[in-house]
Amino acid sequence: MAADSVLLLAAAGVASGLAGSIAGLASLFSYPALLAAGLPPVAANVTNTVALFSNTVGTAAGSREELRGQRRRLVRLALLAAAGGSVGAALLLGTPSSAFERVVPWLIALGSVLILVREPLRRFAASRLQTSDGGLRAKLPLTCAVLLVGLYGGYFGAAAGVLMLAVLSLSANEPLRVTNAVKNIATGAANITAAIAYAFLAPVHWGAAAALSLGCLVGSRVGPVVVRRLPERPLRIAIALAGLGLAVSLWHEAG
Repeated sequence: MAADSVLLLAAAGVASGLAGSIAGLASLFSYPALLAAGLPPVAANVTNTVALFSNTVGTAAGSREELRGQRRRLVRLALLAAAGGSVGAALLLGTPSSAFERVVPWLIALGSVLILVREPLRRFAASRLQTSDGGLRAKLPLTCAVLLVGLYGGYFGAAAGVLMLAVLSLSANEPLRVTNAVKNIATGAANITAAIAYAFLAPVHWGAAAALSLGCLVGSRVGPVVVRRLPERPLRIAIALAGLGLAVSLWHEAG
């Protein structure tokens, strides 16, 4: 790989790590950079998934304050997301992606809108799902949603973090920075599961993955510090608008 491609991927990795840890939009920078470096779409997709493993490492290191006391929740969500991610990887390796890619922009747009209207939806969910059985009705939709987002993350991955953030935001009343940190671990579990499968069964470009992952590690380590210092409401709106922008871009490409 040429030196200019390595520098491009490293720089894209830093931007991707920041965008992923802050907004769940890592692939907004990493996937186009891989295409620009000359990788075909399938190789770029699987290489991207493998490289973004370092995002999980960086965000976990940078979010220790937000993740304190969350171990039980993290284990449960990570197992669900990993199960979904393994199914998504199997689907990518065994089926054509064209039909699913047409649905992707709509999923991203839905997740972005859910982030925008989080508060009224939280109140609605609390009033409708509160039961005397310990909240079982509330847990079942969350379980299914995390599995599905994990599946999507393992299959394609673009803006999976936006979808996971939307799901977790509706299920917990907590600061956005905490939900964002939990989201990074959950989506990371789906990503890691898929990455292991791709490492053995798919055309991963290891040089490109190494350059991209080094940049991702730097960016994802800084991202949680940025989230900690930004006001919550403008950050939530910015994440949602960025997600809608990506949805429009992907919809245009799919058309």
